[in-house]
Amino acid sequence: MKLPTITLTLNDYLIIAGYFVAVLIIGFKTKKSDNTVKDYLVAGRTLTLPAFVATLVSSFYGGVLGIGEFTFNYGISGWLLYAFPFYFFIAVFAFFLADKIRRSHLFTIPDKLFEVYGKKVSVFGGILIFFLSTPAPYLFMMGVLLQWIFGFKLIYSMLIALVVSVVYLVKGGFKSDVRVNIFEFFLMFIGFGIIIPFCINKLGGIAFLEARLPHEHLSFPGGIKLGYFFAWFFIGSWALVDPVFYQRCYAAKNKKIPKTGILISLIFWFIFDLLTTTAGLYSKAYFLDNIKEPIHTLPMLADTILPPIAKGLFVVGLLATIMSSLHSYIFVSSTTFGRDIVSRLKNEETENYKYSKSGMIISSAFAFFMALFVPSVVDIWYVVGTMIIPALLISVVSSYFEKLHVHSKYIFAAMIGSFSISLISFILGEINKVKGQAVYLFSLEPMYPGLIVGLIIYFIGYRNRKYLKSADDY
Repeated sequence: MKLPTITLTLNDYLIIAGYFVAVLIIGFKTKKSDNTVKDYLVAGRTLTLPAFVATLVSSFYGGVLGIGEFTFNYGISGWLLYAFPFYFFIAVFAFFLADKIRRSHLFTIPDKLFEVYGKKVSVFGGILIFFLSTPAPYLFMMGVLLQWIFGFKLIYSMLIALVVSVVYLVKGGFKSDVRVNIFEFFLMFIGFGIIIPFCINKLGGIAFLEARLPHEHLSFPGGIKLGYFFAWFFIGSWALVDPVFYQRCYAAKNKKIPKTGILISLIFWFIFDLLTTTAGLYSKAYFLDNIKEPIHTLPMLADTILPPIAKGLFVVGLLATIMSSLHSYIFVSSTTFGRDIVSRLKNEETENYKYSKSGMIISSAFAFFMALFVPSVVDIWYVVGTMIIPALLISVVSSYFEKLHVHSKYIFAAMIGSFSISLISFILGEINKVKGQAVYLFSLEPMYPGLIVGLIIYFIGYRNRKYLKSADDY
C-alpha cells in the first residue's frame, strides 16, 4: 500500500531520530553479567517490580494501530474485543499461574512441557509457540508507520524495523530487551497523553463525538455479533499461553513480584486503552468513512490535529508502543526456535543459547513474509490465535497443576487433534465464502471445534490418569 507522507518539521524528525538513537544506545550499552543462559534469557532473574511492570506493559501492548482499526469499525464496543477478554484472562493468569511459574525456576514454556510431558509434547509445543509469538503484526505496523513518516515502500520500512530491533538483542539478550522496554513505557504514555487534549481543544468534547459518530459507536455491544465476541473472548486466553508473560515471570527477582506486577500492569493497560480508544473515536468522528484502511486512522488524526513538536512526540509514542512488542516477540520467538526446537530435536544441552541468535534470522524472516501476505493486524491476530491457542491451552495450563496431569500420549493427541481441526475448519471457511463471509465447519468459529476435540481427548486421558508415568518413561 502506498501512503502519503505525514507532514513533519525538522524538529519532528529530530525527535524521531533521537528515539531511534536512544534505543540503539540503551540496547548496546546494556552489559551482561556473564554468558550463562540464565543471564541471556531471563536477565539473571533480577527484574524488580518497577522493571517488571514497565517491560510487561510495553511489550504486551504493541497492537496500537490494530486498536485504531477496531475502534474505527466498532467504536467503544471494540473494547469488548481487544481489551476485556485479555483483562479477564490476565487476571486469571495473575491469581492462578504467576507464582507457580516463578517458583519453577525454568526458562520457557517448553521447558515445563518437557519436565511434565516429555520431548514430543515439548517440541510440538515449541513449534506452536514459535507461530503464536511471531512478531509479524508488530512488524507490519512498524512498516506502515515508517512508510507514513518517511515515504519508503512497505518492504523497505519493515526491513529497517527488523534491523533496528535485532542488532542490540544479539549482544545484550533479555536485559537489552527490558531496558529498552522501560524507556518505551514512558514514551507510549507521553505520546497518547499529548493527542487527547489537542483533540478536545480543536474539535470539541463529548458533544462533538455524539454529533458525529454512529449511535453504535458509543454503545455496547454496538454492531458486534455474539458469536464474533465469543471468538475474540477466547482469543483473550492468549494471555494464558503467551511466552512474553512467562519469560517475565521467570525473570522476576522473587516469587511475589509476578502476581503483584501483573495486577499493577492491568491498571496501566486500562489507562492506555482509555487513551487509545478515545483517540480512535476522534479519528472516526473527524474522518467518518473517508479512510479506506482503518489501520491508518491514528497517524492521520495526528497529522491533522497536532502542531509541530507535539506531532513528533506523538509519532515517537506510536513507534515506542509498537517497537516494544516487536523486539520482545522477536527475542522470545528466536529463543523458542533455537533453544526449544532445534536444541531439543538435536538432543543437545539446552543450557546454552547458541541457536537462539541464528533463530532471530528465522523468526524475522517468517514475520516478514507473513506480514507481506496477511497485511492486516487484526487478521494476523485472528488467524494465529484461532488455530494455535486451542492446541496450547490444555497442555500448558495442565502442566502447572499436578492434579491435572495426564499421560503425555493424550496431551500430544489433544494438541495434534485440536490444531488440525481448527486448521481444517479455517481452510474450509475461507474456501466456502458467502457474500465475502467465511462459512466455517458446523457454523462455529474455528477455535471452538478445535478446543472441543482437544478437551474430549484430554478428558479421556484424565479418566485413565492412574496409568500416568513419569516424564522419563514418555
